[in-house]
Amino acid sequence: MNTLEGRGFTEEQEALVVKSWTAMKPNAGELGLKFFLKIFEIAPSAQKLFSFLKDSDVPVERNPKLKSHAKTVFLMTCETAVQLRKAGKVTLRESSLKKMGSVHFEHGVVDEHYEVTKFALLETIKEAVPEMWSPETKNAWGEAYDQLVAAIKSEMKPSF
Repeated sequence: MNTLEGRGFTEEQEALVVKSWTAMKPNAGELGLKFFLKIFEIAPSAQKLFSFLKDSDVPVERNPKLKSHAKTVFLMTCETAVQLRKAGKVTLRESSLKKMGSVHFEHGVVDEHYEVTKFALLETIKEAVPEMWSPETKNAWGEAYDQLVAAIKSEMKPSF
């Protein structure tokens, strides 16, 4: 377990994350897609990391596999953030974390990818709940994301 996990995530940050996630959750599918489209807008080359986009002649925003993947990733990221303080660590099954780590390793995901993703996530949340957005909310989501990334990076190695 990464020693940074769970530390520095305050009760106030948790409340901001929970409140904003409660408002966003009914639209998780649409927001997940917006999140990924933002990633691709910032870093078009990121599309090459997804095999299901390589040979598709469907516009990226209508790709059913992307929609499904985007919703899953957005839900997992947000649900992990909500659980962070209560659990004191990133709460993902160890097998899921190991799989994510090895997949990110095998696809050559690097720090810059995580930074683009963080920016896209924060922008997506800001647009989804503008009335709740504040520097404190941004910091709370940023901290939760950073801890999730630290957990994934700790498992970034080849799968055997």
